[in-house]
Amino acid sequence: MSLKEQSVSPFDKKIIVTGGNGFLGSNVVSELKGAGYTDIFVPRSADYDLKDPSQVQKLLNDQPANQVIHLAAKAGGIGANRTWPGEYFYDNALMGIHIIEECRKANIEKLVMIGTICSYPKFTPVPFKEEDLWDGYPEETNAPYGLAKKMQLVQAQAYRDQYGMNIIYLMPANLYGPGDNFKTESSHVIPALIRKFSEAVNENADTVEIWGSGTATREFLYVDDAARGIVLATDNYDDKEPINLGSGNEISIIDLANMISELVGFTGEITLNTDMPDGQPKRSLDVTKAAQLFGFQAKTDLRVGLENTIAYWKNKASAARSNEPG
Repeated sequence: MSLKEQSVSPFDKKIIVTGGNGFLGSNVVSELKGAGYTDIFVPRSADYDLKDPSQVQKLLNDQPANQVIHLAAKAGGIGANRTWPGEYFYDNALMGIHIIEECRKANIEKLVMIGTICSYPKFTPVPFKEEDLWDGYPEETNAPYGLAKKMQLVQAQAYRDQYGMNIIYLMPANLYGPGDNFKTESSHVIPALIRKFSEAVNENADTVEIWGSGTATREFLYVDDAARGIVLATDNYDDKEPINLGSGNEISIIDLANMISELVGFTGEITLNTDMPDGQPKRSLDVTKAAQLFGFQAKTDLRVGLENTIAYWKNKASAARSNEPG
């Protein structure tokens, strides 16, 4: 049963947003409030360990809800995936398994699961269509993470078939925007490059090294757009098939690096460390279904989104420097 068919207004329903204090989650919570939702609960990891089924059960008992949006995840860039592949598989797999099972037991009306485009096969034809998801093994550096998230789709569809659960599964492109993770050891490519080029400018460095050949391509989705897509799907999509969320625009890593270096004012040389991995050779999504099924289209131009993200980082870095003992 879709939300529109229910007698109770969706805005009168209580929603739990796991990971709601994080980068994507905080934007989803803001989007939900802007859409009219008033009863939103965001669990803290210190209070509920989602890897423990008893803790998930406790969460759903403490905070009876109609809907759950599961955003909590352990994620990072290529370096982090190479360093902690076991943790990325174990933590994400367990959280997904227990969220789905305990929501079944608690009779949650609707569960929104967030997957990843890392689940696609390494050599998926561009643009990636949802039907291509099972046509091969993911790119090796992030396969443990991608497969852990992919198993959530298997479980979601199995539980829909056996128990009639309304579980939807969304696969966002690489996210970026203000509030992103800029930690050197775990950041994704955009915050990593913004930090590298910004620090090079501050240090008057002549060169900045980037990983790989520079030829790999990625599609990026501004976090505000991703949050809007998730809320649109929560309100308007109720089917079993996974759905891509993206901008529909592809850019090479070297072109991205050149754009970021220009925006931060770096005028030195960009060097390529080809001993380091590229990750998946190409990533670009077919976003037709999201537009057709729940009216989602990304609005934020990449350059504008990068300008906003760079401004956020500069403010954050400036505040950190001003708090240093002098």
